[in-house]
Amino acid sequence: MRNVDFTPLYRSAIGFDRLLNMMETNSNKGSNGGYPPYNIEQQDEHHYRITMAVAGFSDEQLDITQQENMLIVRGLRGDEQETKNYLYQGIAERDFERKFQLADYVKVIGADMENGLLHVDLEREIPEAMKPRKIAINGNKLIEAE
Repeated sequence: MRNVDFTPLYRSAIGFDRLLNMMETNSNKGSNGGYPPYNIEQQDEHHYRITMAVAGFSDEQLDITQQENMLIVRGLRGDEQETKNYLYQGIAERDFERKFQLADYVKVIGADMENGLLHVDLEREIPEAMKPRKIAINGNKLIEAE
């Protein structure tokens, strides 16, 4: 696999630190190898849902954190695991950390567990100042666009 060094761009690009960090993070994927599996669903124009298969984890063992534009989901099994003699182990029972890069103005509005699936609901809330406005010609009155 090829590694890309973004160091020269940091010296000449001003204000693009976040973009370069995202590119570097995505090129150096973690070693969790796709565990746990997840889906990202767009429910409508401004609502999204991330569904993760977290069978074997309880609510107390999961930690969901939104930090700036990063959503971090962690699963910690703890020391409760006893030594078992498996003939075949197909169910992964390990700690995990999964990070999702969120777009601007996207926030977590809720999370729930159902049948071993963790659902994290997200909403994009665009500030009024960023919404399009219609401006009347030959007039001073602004008309809100819908």
